[in-house]
Amino acid sequence: MTDTTPSFPPDSAIALAGAIRRLAETERLLVALDFDGTLAPFVDVPRGARALPEAKAALDRLEKLPDTWVAYVSGRPLESLEAVTEADEDALLIGSHGVEIRFGRDGVSLDLSDQERDTLARLGETLQQLVDAFPGTKLEVKPVGFGVHYRTVEGDRGPEVVRRAYDAAAAVSDALTVRDGKDIIEFSVRGADKGDGIERLREYTRASAVLFAGDDVTDEDGLRVLRPRDGDVGVKVGAGETAAEYRVADERAIATLLTLLAEARASFTA
Repeated sequence: MTDTTPSFPPDSAIALAGAIRRLAETERLLVALDFDGTLAPFVDVPRGARALPEAKAALDRLEKLPDTWVAYVSGRPLESLEAVTEADEDALLIGSHGVEIRFGRDGVSLDLSDQERDTLARLGETLQQLVDAFPGTKLEVKPVGFGVHYRTVEGDRGPEVVRRAYDAAAAVSDALTVRDGKDIIEFSVRGADKGDGIERLREYTRASAVLFAGDDVTDEDGLRVLRPRDGDVGVKVGAGETAAEYRVADERAIATLLTLLAEARASFTA
């Protein structure tokens, strides 16, 4: 689907509502969601982001239902994701685009090699110099890499920041994983993506169907591994090309969708 219209016509809305009702009747349901721009509006201070109250209420309700799992799949480091989602010890979390995984109380060790650690240190020094040269940019430290934020960069210098960041990172290593996001360019010494995270979650929960929603280009990896023929539902939030079958306008629409799903799932499992 390549329509870039951020809202959808009534027939598409009806089709999505029908898909959600069918999804609610699956035997084992996994609800996997991106966080920023999907559940929570973007904010200038990332640690201050929180899911909309309506979405949080629906997710809390879903988590309490039988054979139903809620998971957060984000580019944020796991520690940051734990904070903004206000996750408890039993939460299912995929951080750093699939590199970090926390299934309940069990985590996954990164086990970086000496070479990876050395590359990571040199990459951090190089990108910090870049950020120091561009007012309004910010360097985010991630477990296996760094993100250069340019949301508040002066004027129209965003493309220049991206170009310079690419060049700087390439001078450190030609084996980095690079991701373009919304007002951020990320470089990692180890590759993984949200599709890997979705597949790990599916295996762990033994889900018979999955809902995944996301707004960013990095969420397309997750959307591409879905299986619509088996009842999976993929939802793109906002504009842009997508592999998702359905699209909604914004975070409030996702909150409405989750409320509908929680109500239908509660009726089915009662």
